[in-house]
Amino acid sequence: MSTAFITHRDCMLHDMGSHHPECPERLSAINDRLIAAGLDLYLSFHDAPQAEIEHLTRAHPREYVEEILSVVPVNGIHHLDPDTAMCPGTIKAALRAAGAGVLATDLVVSGEVENGFCAVRPPGHHAERAKAMGFCFFNNVAVAAHHALEKHGLKRVAVIDFDVHHGNGTEDIFAGDERVLMVSTFQHPFYPYSGTDNPATNMLNVPLPAGTRGDGFREVVESKWVPALDEFKPEAIFISAGFDAHYEDDMGSFGLLEADYAWVTGELKKVAKRHASGRIVSILEGGYSLSALGRSVAAHIKVLADL
Repeated sequence: MSTAFITHRDCMLHDMGSHHPECPERLSAINDRLIAAGLDLYLSFHDAPQAEIEHLTRAHPREYVEEILSVVPVNGIHHLDPDTAMCPGTIKAALRAAGAGVLATDLVVSGEVENGFCAVRPPGHHAERAKAMGFCFFNNVAVAAHHALEKHGLKRVAVIDFDVHHGNGTEDIFAGDERVLMVSTFQHPFYPYSGTDNPATNMLNVPLPAGTRGDGFREVVESKWVPALDEFKPEAIFISAGFDAHYEDDMGSFGLLEADYAWVTGELKKVAKRHASGRIVSILEGGYSLSALGRSVAAHIKVLADL
């Protein structure tokens, strides 16, 4: 099996309320679509472990980690900001979500699989070094990338973010770290209203206007992302895989389709083949139209698994 699928039922325990778009049903939609498409037969399935404190403190200060662990409510919902809330199951889910990226990195760097997809929640790319926001508590992709650098000794890793929202948390954590190249597209101006003011030299942020569709997105990947990645020569690629840029997703105003997600996955696989022995770790971020999310993840995984 060349592709690992990593998830855990604990990721369903995080619930910010019946009307919140970042809901447990997101993972059910992905699982149902994989089964309907027959993709589950071709993947190796793994339960996500809980991230350990040492994993989290590579990306976040220990004081922040301890604060998040300490404020989980015994019952009900505790809001950290208007969009981001904790329930009694949040910490179990968040630790599994971060732990999934750690396990995926271990599997991929060891060569046990070529690549892996982490179907987890809560998402992570808005979690800054010491601030939870935008539905996010721990920065899952940053934890995974740091694990590759610190535990496995990789010298250069790339983080790719195609969520409709700018990955401000990932940028906050890695800005100025020359071991990491981050490339991203995002709708601008739009939440979190960042990514355009004097980014660090290891950040390739490409803001795009509302209404951007597949042709505009693909042009950026071909003309900006791929040349920068080829120059950087990453030893592993980490993807913040947000699918809320889909045409059917009203969380943003982009017009991407499943074919665009399949295409960009293929382009990133080519880069990984050239420089990183094919090593890719992809971690779920956004995507809130359940049908579109399931279809888009299936298209992404189908290319990862060479199906």
